[in-house]
Amino acid sequence: MLFSELGLSEQLLRAVAEQGYQTPTPIQAQAIPVILQGRDVLAGAQTGTGKTAGFTLPLLHILQQQPIPQKPRPVRVLVLTPTRELAMQVYESVRTYGKHLPLFAEAIFGGVSINPQIQKIRRGTDIVVATPGRLLDLIQQQHLDLSHVEHFVLDEADRMLDMGFIRDIRKIIALLPEKRQNLLFSATYAPEIGALAEQLLNDPVEIAVAKRNAAADTVSQLVYGIQREYKRELLAYLIGDGHWQQVLVFVRTKHGADRLCKQLIKDGIRCAALHGDKSQGARVRALDEFKNGAITALIATDIAARGLDIDQLPHVVNFDLPQVAEDYVHRIGRTGRAGAEGQAISLVDPEEAHLLAAIEKLLKRQIPRVADTGYPRVSLEPGNGKPPAKPIAPRPKPQQTGRRAQPSGGKSDPGKRTPPRKPRRGNVNAAKPR
Repeated sequence: MLFSELGLSEQLLRAVAEQGYQTPTPIQAQAIPVILQGRDVLAGAQTGTGKTAGFTLPLLHILQQQPIPQKPRPVRVLVLTPTRELAMQVYESVRTYGKHLPLFAEAIFGGVSINPQIQKIRRGTDIVVATPGRLLDLIQQQHLDLSHVEHFVLDEADRMLDMGFIRDIRKIIALLPEKRQNLLFSATYAPEIGALAEQLLNDPVEIAVAKRNAAADTVSQLVYGIQREYKRELLAYLIGDGHWQQVLVFVRTKHGADRLCKQLIKDGIRCAALHGDKSQGARVRALDEFKNGAITALIATDIAARGLDIDQLPHVVNFDLPQVAEDYVHRIGRTGRAGAEGQAISLVDPEEAHLLAAIEKLLKRQIPRVADTGYPRVSLEPGNGKPPAKPIAPRPKPQQTGRRAQPSGGKSDPGKRTPPRKPRRGNVNAAKPR
């Protein structure tokens, strides 16, 4: 099938061709005709399969067919995303494919000044791509009206729930017109997604182009079993020995990202850290430098697991395994995109063995191990798949110090000490000097 067979307008087809695309991906081929029919959609697809264009193209086509509304233009399409990075990715997709159309779009997210966003919204816009928090701020300040929304997209719904946005989502849904088209996209499925879909969608068409919670076949996966204190050294060796030019490294904490970045810089590796404490300007600058090759390694927390769209990213490294197994799929989905090959490496210490077991249970297969890492061998057998129980230290026995007990409520004189009593001869219970 070709894009020209999907019923899209000539302006959209021209924009698609300018990006070098002729044939749609499976998710695009299935979703576009259904969305053009006005049906609600529940779509599941791996990251990197082109699902963003799968809903932006048909929604742009629908808006193009409608009369241009009077100024200021009301918001007719609302796309809700969990992170700033994903909001920018969707916004750029709308701008790229709608470049030949007389339509306007705005991206709304936190971490930056709200005033420029207020000014843009006042001028009127057809499409808003937003994160929940900043969107609700604008609504509560009466700068944004959702009463004219005709199409509502919930992108990366599973990540929304993981980040605790369910209450915000329900508040936003309550402000939308009852009659509208709803599109729910998710890379992984969980029971909570099914419950949300039942509440949101009306007789939806379900589209699934790959096995649920599965990694792309184009991504080769390896596990290095290694003690934690050797992880940084092994990572630096892999980057240098393999002449890697671009690698995305995931860590668990913001502090860990900053610390690892400083260590790699000392090893002579150009890198930058990306996490929630960074300003929006610093995050954009780090991504730009990573994409244009100015830095080799981008050290990121899971905030970057969604929304990063990097062409031909060859390597992803899990320096720390994620606490939630589904996040592993999202992390390694940053490589092997659009049919390209990629490599995902996980550095796993014995304390993370239970996390590895959960990931392999989700994938329904064992990830190959590297037998000889060059470091002392470790066991990654988790036993029952749970974190190892911490040993309970025995309570120390009270030792006789020779101090007289102070009466309740009394104060001791720090300058006056009570000499220890001399043990009586033959008294076996007396404290012995050590």
